[in-house]
Amino acid sequence: MYAQSMPGLLPPPSFPPSLPVLVQEWNKSPASPPPLFPLSSPLPPGVQPLCPPVAEPERESRQSRKDIGARTARGAAAGQRGVVSASAAATEHLGEGMARMLEGPVPEESEHRSQGPCAGSCHAQRLLQTLNAYRLSGTFTDVVLRAGGRDFPCHRAALSAGSAYFRSLFAAGQPERGLAVVPVVPVASEAPGAGPGVAAAALAVVLDYVYGAGVRLRAEDEAAAVLALAERLGVAGLREACASFLEGRLRAANSLALRRVAAAFSLAPLAERCGRVLRQAFVEVVRHADFLELAPDEVAALLADPALGVAREEAVFEAAMRWVRHDAPARSGQLRRLLEHVRLPLLAPAYFLEKVEADELLQANRECRPLLLEARACFILGPEAGALRARPRRFMDLAEVIVVIGGCDRKGLLKLPFTDAYHPESRRWTPLPSLPGYMRSEFAACALRNDIYVSGGHINSHDVWMFSSPLHTWIKVASLLKGRWRHKMAVMQGQLFAVGGFDGLRRLRSVERYDPFSNTWVAATPLPEAVSSAAVVACAGRIYVIGGAGQDGVSINKVQCFDPEEDRWSLRSPAPFSQCCLEAVSLEGTIYVVGGLMSKIFTYDPGTDVWGEAAVLPSPVESCGLTACDGKVHILGGRDDLGESTDKVFTFDPSSGQVEAQPSLQRCTSSHGCITIIQSLSR
Repeated sequence: MYAQSMPGLLPPPSFPPSLPVLVQEWNKSPASPPPLFPLSSPLPPGVQPLCPPVAEPERESRQSRKDIGARTARGAAAGQRGVVSASAAATEHLGEGMARMLEGPVPEESEHRSQGPCAGSCHAQRLLQTLNAYRLSGTFTDVVLRAGGRDFPCHRAALSAGSAYFRSLFAAGQPERGLAVVPVVPVASEAPGAGPGVAAAALAVVLDYVYGAGVRLRAEDEAAAVLALAERLGVAGLREACASFLEGRLRAANSLALRRVAAAFSLAPLAERCGRVLRQAFVEVVRHADFLELAPDEVAALLADPALGVAREEAVFEAAMRWVRHDAPARSGQLRRLLEHVRLPLLAPAYFLEKVEADELLQANRECRPLLLEARACFILGPEAGALRARPRRFMDLAEVIVVIGGCDRKGLLKLPFTDAYHPESRRWTPLPSLPGYMRSEFAACALRNDIYVSGGHINSHDVWMFSSPLHTWIKVASLLKGRWRHKMAVMQGQLFAVGGFDGLRRLRSVERYDPFSNTWVAATPLPEAVSSAAVVACAGRIYVIGGAGQDGVSINKVQCFDPEEDRWSLRSPAPFSQCCLEAVSLEGTIYVVGGLMSKIFTYDPGTDVWGEAAVLPSPVESCGLTACDGKVHILGGRDDLGESTDKVFTFDPSSGQVEAQPSLQRCTSSHGCITIIQSLSR
């Protein structure tokens, strides 16, 4: 009808109700050739439809066709009655429906047709299914891909649409454009462990994905080969499918192999999950052959992880020795490097004596002797002799805890009797036995051989008490020679040093040294200048006394340093402040100073004799608790600028330079003891 009214124009689309109906109508026409692959026929074996089939609509009735004809005639008549625009003149014989399609928005009737169930996607998926069926049957294929001795007939157009590599290969002007057979074995063989069979299987999976047939993976090596091939061929989307499959197959037995795959293809989520499995199942991981094939750098990095899920350090030592003994002649030279990451001071003393010191490989290796001597010193003198390697790993039953002892209440009127241990990882407080008999303030507290010592104080200023970690009780030990308070203690060479302080009449130059094996105090070389309320800390084999109140009660900025080798005191670079009521702690060779109602954290490097500023606190504080735990500096309680005790807690992380607020203390306190020891979490 349209062709007769406007010669030379193609008839408008009739929008058949569905593609299968059109094929059926075409098959009925005697003039049309039989279809090579009618869409209404069953798909070849193995090809599954990707979406439910669209229900075939009923055929139009004669009456509906008459209605369409009537509407078309009315539209043509309306177009002849006065439409003078150029578009109307050009379309006056096309009918009202076609005129609306050319001149205005799509009518609701047309919109409704395009919004049927998966109308667009089903059509595209049917085309992909048909194209994949053509590939599997070799119909219309124009190129062959060869891998692992197998040929895969394909369509250049489909390969170019799904692969950036083939799009470039078949582009105009490329010499490979006319190749009938394209080998892809060298590409697939780059995957870890990929042989000819794996290469062919990988190419089959990639082609299934390109042709819309989905992804079917069976094993980790196949997924790795597919991943390598997809990366080289530039097949977008297949990378995520392979990574998801590998994550689902992750186990302790294959975690090392999959970590290599994740590193090779920059799969960050997979690498992170592999790392978690390696840490949590370390004991099982090291039993498998993959561990024995690791490079020295990989073994060292694994042993150094502070979050290894081991209950005992013996498991880490045995893993290191198993790796070395797998090829002892070639690997004995790595012993020192690996043992640096084994926390020998955490071994049971009997195990250390029988299994470590008696080991023939270790006895023959002179480079390992300093590490063995350090461990032995820790057993005798305490964890302070090898602070870094004496620190428990995160998931051991042992952990570093912060012990808070006594102190003054908010107004400074009451002396608190409480002793509590805080585990920063779990943020859990545990009560410990309180100091027996009395309460005190302005005492000194320190840890020696993982026991806590408390000396002096405003009341009973000669007394010294020891909290025994193994016995979980307080024991009274030898008293100070000179009663004192507002003093500090430090540990060096396995002995306690009580430094300076106040005896009620004057500030003291007196220094005393305590030997825990003989339970005796002896007088040591006195300070050059008497001080009280100074910061005292041991670092790099020396004792540093920073600031404090001088004999006249005026705060000073002097730094007095004691060298035990020369048995004498000397002055170092003065502090950038003159304050008292200070606290200091040593962490990895750097001294951190807080207090004196200063809002800054100051640092001092003993090696260079240089002062610096590390960070700013939210508020000034003095007479606070200061300790190092889990590689961070912890600031607990203290007095604020109004003279009241606070319950605030802050941590400073030297690696990031950030100060963070932490959960508050159980009560406000100042002038208290604050010490880090190692304790069993199951106690």
